[in-house]
Amino acid sequence: MMIYAYFDTAWWLSRGGSKLSTLNQMQRKKKKQAKTKRKYGIAAALVIALLAVGGWLYFLSGMPKGGQTAYLYIDEDDTADSVYNKLSAISKGTAFTGFKTLAGLSSYGSHVKTGRYEIGGGMGALTVWRHLKNGMQTPVRLTVPSVRTMEDLARELSRKLMLDSATIATALKDESVCEKYGYDTATITCLFIPNTYDVYWNTSLENFLTRMQRESQAFWKGRREEKAKQLGLSPVEVMTLASIVDEETAANAEKPMVAGMYYNRLTLRDGEYPEGMPLQADPTVKYAWKRFDLRRIWHNLLTIDSPYNTYKYAGLPPGPIRIPSVAGIDAVLDLKHHDYLYMCAKEDFSGRHNFARTYEEHLQNARKYSEALNQRGIK
Repeated sequence: MMIYAYFDTAWWLSRGGSKLSTLNQMQRKKKKQAKTKRKYGIAAALVIALLAVGGWLYFLSGMPKGGQTAYLYIDEDDTADSVYNKLSAISKGTAFTGFKTLAGLSSYGSHVKTGRYEIGGGMGALTVWRHLKNGMQTPVRLTVPSVRTMEDLARELSRKLMLDSATIATALKDESVCEKYGYDTATITCLFIPNTYDVYWNTSLENFLTRMQRESQAFWKGRREEKAKQLGLSPVEVMTLASIVDEETAANAEKPMVAGMYYNRLTLRDGEYPEGMPLQADPTVKYAWKRFDLRRIWHNLLTIDSPYNTYKYAGLPPGPIRIPSVAGIDAVLDLKHHDYLYMCAKEDFSGRHNFARTYEEHLQNARKYSEALNQRGIK
């Protein structure tokens, strides 16, 4: 009995010892696996961190140099290579490389889109690439100026648009183009209301003129159109008269007074002027001669045979002698009703005028102004 008990105990111990050994081995193996996993985890985290930093530097960090907003202009002649050249001049190296990578992967070279693109200080290569790829350009603030000729307008517009000045000027002298928008070459000036508009830099000439037509219609619709009717004038006639008023005085406060004087001449009905008194507006004579620097209108200048010579031909000239200002247009619509028929620049050269009811009074005012010109040696 004792001998059997001894062997049973020895067998149990040997079995138990084996189990303990196996358990220890499993624990060591698990520790080793956990250690290996931690190593791989740390390595993976480092790789992800490096990729994140690289991705940020190449694709998400601000692209323009110095962090300042820049603008990229892409015209019809540009290719992917020329776009790269333009971008490289304003971009950080890493962000530029990121952009080229995205452009290459997306075949950007086959889909270059014109436009003016704003590259803000915080915009990364990914955002810039998406904007260029989808044509998401930034509009320009375009101010239509109050200028004298369509050539002047064409030059000003070409500075803000992709269109060249010759294309614009040629179109505005084309009767068929003018007719499309309801005007002729003498009145096409009336299509333009001198305000500031948001337009796309790469807009076509047709789209631009159509936009101006909508803006003009909105400008006249309602109150202004009704005021013009009450005066017995069309919008074109209002703008033609306003262009003369603008040339006569830069003082907005005086413009309704000047407009009232010319309106009196237009509507004067008596034995001497049954169809209205000649406007006798010096600015129209300057326009006829295309000599806008003239300070004095001598008698020999009044002989020019031009429909813009309002000393020779009664009524309004064929169209505006400049793009009138909004202040000038509203001055005509809200003109001052009075009985003055004459005016002459003041002898103090303030830019304002002396008004007269009779020709005799006017001659006295004209004499004072002429003497002031002579004293200053102005010819």
